[in-house]
Amino acid sequence: MDKAVILYDATIPPIVFAADKLGDAIGKNGTVVDKKPMSSLNQVTERFCIVLTTIQSNEVSQAIAQFEFEPIPALAAQGYAIRNDRSHGRTICWVIGADASGTMYGALDIVDAINTGARIEHLSNKSKAPFIANRGIKFNIPLDARTPSYSDNGDAAQQNIAEMWSMDFWKEFLDDMAFHRYNTLSLWNLHPFPSMVHVPEYPDIALEDVKRTTSRIRANLEGTLMSTAVTLDHLETLIKMTIQEKILFWKEVMQYAKNRGIDIYIITWNIFTYGTEGNHYGINDEQDNETTIDYFRASVRCLLETYPLLSGIGVTAGEHMSHMESPYSNEEWLWRSYGEGIMDVKKKDPNRIIRFIHRAHQTSFGSIEEAFKDYSDTFDYSYKYSLAHMYSSVHPPFIYRSESYSELPGGYLIELPRGKKTWLSVRDDDFYYLRWGSSEFVRQYILNMPPSDKLAGFYMGPDGIIWGRESVSTDPDTPRQSMIRKRWYGFLLWGQLSYDPTISDMQFEKLLGHRFPEVSSHTLFEAWTTSSKILPLVTTFHWEGNHFDFQWYPEACYSHPVRAKGFHTVEHFINDTPMPDSGMIGVIQYCDGLLSNTVIPGITPLRVAQDLTDYSERTLQLIADLHDVTDKELRHTLSDIEAVSILGKYYASKILGAVELCLYRKSDRADHQRLAIEHLESASAYWREYASRMASMYLPQYFTRLGHEQVNIQLLQEHVDEDVVLAR
Repeated sequence: MDKAVILYDATIPPIVFAADKLGDAIGKNGTVVDKKPMSSLNQVTERFCIVLTTIQSNEVSQAIAQFEFEPIPALAAQGYAIRNDRSHGRTICWVIGADASGTMYGALDIVDAINTGARIEHLSNKSKAPFIANRGIKFNIPLDARTPSYSDNGDAAQQNIAEMWSMDFWKEFLDDMAFHRYNTLSLWNLHPFPSMVHVPEYPDIALEDVKRTTSRIRANLEGTLMSTAVTLDHLETLIKMTIQEKILFWKEVMQYAKNRGIDIYIITWNIFTYGTEGNHYGINDEQDNETTIDYFRASVRCLLETYPLLSGIGVTAGEHMSHMESPYSNEEWLWRSYGEGIMDVKKKDPNRIIRFIHRAHQTSFGSIEEAFKDYSDTFDYSYKYSLAHMYSSVHPPFIYRSESYSELPGGYLIELPRGKKTWLSVRDDDFYYLRWGSSEFVRQYILNMPPSDKLAGFYMGPDGIIWGRESVSTDPDTPRQSMIRKRWYGFLLWGQLSYDPTISDMQFEKLLGHRFPEVSSHTLFEAWTTSSKILPLVTTFHWEGNHFDFQWYPEACYSHPVRAKGFHTVEHFINDTPMPDSGMIGVIQYCDGLLSNTVIPGITPLRVAQDLTDYSERTLQLIADLHDVTDKELRHTLSDIEAVSILGKYYASKILGAVELCLYRKSDRADHQRLAIEHLESASAYWREYASRMASMYLPQYFTRLGHEQVNIQLLQEHVDEDVVLAR
């Protein structure tokens, strides 16, 4: 192929984006690419032509009669059909979307095919529809030290405040989201209004400029005392902006998102009033303050009127609500502020679609349904599907269980009100440093999600860090990599497989080969997949009391030192039990069965340790063949994979040491003590190696959910060594 023509409607931004990506992919093979309007279809004489259009276009109707290709089935929203016509001595490849997003995804499908070696004239006919309708990112957004997100008391947030006001950042981020097939961006902030709107009824609340704090950042786990609540005098200005300039900025971001088929939602926690400190209106965070209720209602109304492209709003009935009696109960407060603010907009514009997302957190379905019974638009719920650890079990049981998190008699999914759907909040508080990638894990996780009649969609992301630009690499790019670029493979897997879980592993292997051509794609795929089994297995085994981000951080074997355990010692590995319904046996249960000659069915701690060892050794064996690479990104990727593998050997030895120490305490046999010491000494050596690798790649940092001290993996060595002392 020496010349190709792409025909498309240049007035439809998602299709323009797709045409540009497609042109780039074809052009890399040395083909000359010409782009023309749809009206040129009958004048095109080139042997290869790609038509990007929607099912509603006149050209499609004419093509069905004129060209010889398979019938097009009914297309679901965001769906597409690809049809190749070869009937007139040339190839015309039709990408026909149910809508502009569908056309975009179909064209990006061809981009992937070209990048993995396919020729357009050999493409097979296919039809696709999204497996999950809404595929999203959860982004805790640090707008300003005065209007923080829940994650602002950490280095990543403070380093990214200015990036949140950079159009270059958002263009890159939103382009990558669309390329990976995401269509939802949820922006989470404790109280975003002062940084985003000028409320006519409360004009003095709007904040000028963008600032961050210079004081030491401290917070508790309920979102209070964030960033500047008591240190308003310690601020520095990062960007000079008026509120009008801020509004224009966010309108541009939302328009750019719309042009990539991405819906934006604003989601808040409550009741927080950051940015209003010292106001003369009487606004505060007291739940029975009528002025505060009126202020929130006006702010919600203004937010929606200012940003007509905003798709919806989400709320949390906590973490700072008072559980008062009527008329100031949590849900009544939320209805009078957010609910009535939205309804004010709906009264002016009945055709405006405003989706409301209510987190089922610290509340009940009954009270929500009663308070919001007059809501007249789409009303969804949201649930922490894997609690804080998406990288654990591919079939998290909590949404089906009546005990623990949901506190509902029949389990969350069973109790979900009739006709309502839920979003899954898929929390990634497992990997703050290292790269991850397993299509096998993602595919099973996606397929195990609730059925479409109860599932609105998902959004994934952390609370403990910001997915802006990375700020801790010792060998950074300029500008520093965005997290979606650094962790591109994981984002690609979650986005593409949630759109189409039938994509084969071979396709992902080929995509790795396209990205990193200097190594064997098969070897890299297997190594990355194998290493990515390690931390999910560890977290599933070491679960009890470690549900949330502040309770367990597997990259450092660590948690909040005051509210949780600090460093997780061998004692914790003895006493903590595996995730419910995982089929795993905890250390104490296993030891009791062994000493009483009782066979307990399930996956034993020894099996877990052996699997971790096997995964680690297999990965290290594979990447040993991938050496002397010149590509910087590949070099960093291999270093991350190697670090995870060494950490896996640490956890394997620690689990074995926990078993032997438990057996020693129960039997008083010296051979168990000797083995416990040996395993824990091995664990110490592996940790030392892991910490050294991490120090060479990354700087220590403060994490908002892990206390007031830096998490420094090298300095945790003394705690690792104390495990050996415990066994003696």
